[in-house]
Amino acid sequence: MDVTNVLEVASFIGYRRWTMNMTSFPPPGGPDGSGPTQAVSERPVEDRSALAERLRALAHPVRLRVLETLASQDRCVCGEIVRGLPLAQSTVSQHLKVLTDSGLIRSRTEGQRTAYCLDRDAISALKSEIDALFSALLPPGDCCASPAGRTEDR
Repeated sequence: MDVTNVLEVASFIGYRRWTMNMTSFPPPGGPDGSGPTQAVSERPVEDRSALAERLRALAHPVRLRVLETLASQDRCVCGEIVRGLPLAQSTVSQHLKVLTDSGLIRSRTEGQRTAYCLDRDAISALKSEIDALFSALLPPGDCCASPAGRTEDR
């Protein structure tokens, strides 16, 4: 790989990281507000960002498994969670940190150990937010239904 390709890859990675960390969105119709107007959710972008963060925390099979483990117990120390997974303790700790930072689980230090438990209120609130999101995404009716007499798909 030559220097040009390395610089292109590094540039792309930098751009990708920048766009992944964006928290604000341009107004409907583009940055200058021109162009067609789009329907805008009544919920602020900050609410959507918080929801996206919690969904991102769920977007890994190991974290889902950790949540299932915690759901079956009142509390669980890290070592007990590690025993149920084919991963190193440090890797599981990173997943626990993501879940804790998202507010889906809580932690409490007990001596030299840290115990974790589900934040059931946060899980319930997330369920309500997801239900509301999908209700808004799936309004009644079928926008893709074929007009009468037409059977071909486009």
